[in-house]
Amino acid sequence: MRTEITDAIHRTWHQVRRHLKARYGRERSDAGYTTETVIITALLIGLGIAALGILAAKVTDKANGLTF
Repeated sequence: MRTEITDAIHRTWHQVRRHLKARYGRERSDAGYTTETVIITALLIGLGIAALGILAAKVTDKANGLTF
């Protein structure tokens, strides 16, 4: 299931890859490894934060719906 957030992340990821490939090319076999690792880590952290935000909103909505 794709959402607007995952679509935006997907588009951004491809733009970053195209930019890095155009700028650095294939000079060395391991030239982009560190950069790629940092970008992937940042994207995973972003996905985690987005997931936590969505879960927090759902839990808050459920909690606000409780009546005593």
